[in-house]
Amino acid sequence: MLEHYVRKILNARVYDVAIETPLQQAHQLSERLGNQILLKREDLQPVFSFKIRGAYNKIAQLTAAEMAGGVVTASAGNHAQGVALAAKFLGIKATIVMPKTTPDIKVKAVRARGARVVLHGEAFPDALEYSLKLVEERGLVYIHPYDDPEVIAGQGTVAMEILRQHQGPLHAIFVPCGGGGLIAGVAAYIKYLRPEIKVIGVEPKDSNCLQQALAADERVQLAQVGLFADGVAVSQIGEHTFEICRYYVDEVITVSNDEICAAMKDIYDDTRSITEPAGALALAGIKKYVHKAGVTEQTLVAIDSGANVNFDRLRYVAERAELGERREAIIAVTIPEEPGSFKRFCEALGRRQITEFNYRYHTNGQAHIFVGVQTDPETDPRKALIASLQDQGFPVLDLTKNELAKLHIRHLVGGHAQAVSHERVFRFEFPERPGALFNFLNKLGGRWNISMFHYRNHGAADARVLAALQVDEADYPAFEQALEAIGYPYWEETDNPAYQLFLA
Repeated sequence: MLEHYVRKILNARVYDVAIETPLQQAHQLSERLGNQILLKREDLQPVFSFKIRGAYNKIAQLTAAEMAGGVVTASAGNHAQGVALAAKFLGIKATIVMPKTTPDIKVKAVRARGARVVLHGEAFPDALEYSLKLVEERGLVYIHPYDDPEVIAGQGTVAMEILRQHQGPLHAIFVPCGGGGLIAGVAAYIKYLRPEIKVIGVEPKDSNCLQQALAADERVQLAQVGLFADGVAVSQIGEHTFEICRYYVDEVITVSNDEICAAMKDIYDDTRSITEPAGALALAGIKKYVHKAGVTEQTLVAIDSGANVNFDRLRYVAERAELGERREAIIAVTIPEEPGSFKRFCEALGRRQITEFNYRYHTNGQAHIFVGVQTDPETDPRKALIASLQDQGFPVLDLTKNELAKLHIRHLVGGHAQAVSHERVFRFEFPERPGALFNFLNKLGGRWNISMFHYRNHGAADARVLAALQVDEADYPAFEQALEAIGYPYWEETDNPAYQLFLA
């Protein structure tokens, strides 16, 4: 199998439109981690993503009759732009079916490259179904984003370049993984020519379809996937890609959104370039691997797979990057509601930098403060900060990993409403697009009073909402049935200590 794919990779037709991207050393990060860290800069491709390689290789090998009929694909991201540019270069008509929830910047980018865009459905499965319908009705050729041998071969040229560009020892290549086209191509080439080099996949914790498939030794379908790293938000690994990955991928590492944000900042610090969340996955995986395995003086490659990120998403990334680097602690501290309390608390913090401080007067004789404090994982870790405050008599609750606190509570401190009864609190996620908030409220209905609501645009494909509703116990069955009917992911937070401290 590997020899078959290596031949395809060596003969892949990608360089009519793609470029050989540099393998760049991340000097600051290399020094910090004690290893040589190299970035494969696929963000520098003409469509700012590696996807142009596989898309072009597939389309360029169609027959004359197939080219005359045109191509179609379903995609909300980088693959769409790759197909559009490849088709334009070859003079082929391309139709790209995108969900209605696709950010406008991506729709415009595809249209700018000459493709016809059809907006259909609320999510990717709807767009996919419609694109396959066009295949049947119009005889178009479907260009799969990852699960096609020619696409896999096109992506595998990344590995070919890495081995050509780095002649010295190479210990591991870290690859972002969604449907598996890139990692399958890389694994096939590397394991055939240099089997001693590890090929390590990196996935978000909430979109780990390859990791779960390897554990089950069969392809699994995730019930839902996280949308932050939308470039790898795939619920099932491909069939062709899994047949390679199950035998030739050494390991899969999962990382949190905060760790992805920290890696985006690392890439910016070393290269002054801004990557997309999926593009920073591999570097986030390297950092986790080095920390856990304790390796030093190795050469590790991270494939920086793309840079198609909405500018307004960077606000959220900046907020979360320090948390991902373990350089900020988010804590709730209880102090007496009396003169001098603030001063004593600040003295207890010493010379640590306060990054956030939220407080409002409360009437129970105690004040609950929401505080962000700069820490250092080596010299002044979060645990030391908390222990120090507790030793000085301040009750502390660590909220650093509490999503409710990080997404919503920090913007709502002081919102106590003691007259509210029978309140249940939920976090929701739903596709972000014009009118989405109204549609969400419309689906929620008017049967139960909304006693608290917080929404903030993160520039992402998904909206994050905190909602509290007054629900009598007798109404619980009907209420829970209504939640399921909405069809959006949700998490109940009524018992979350952050809510209990600051908003209940």
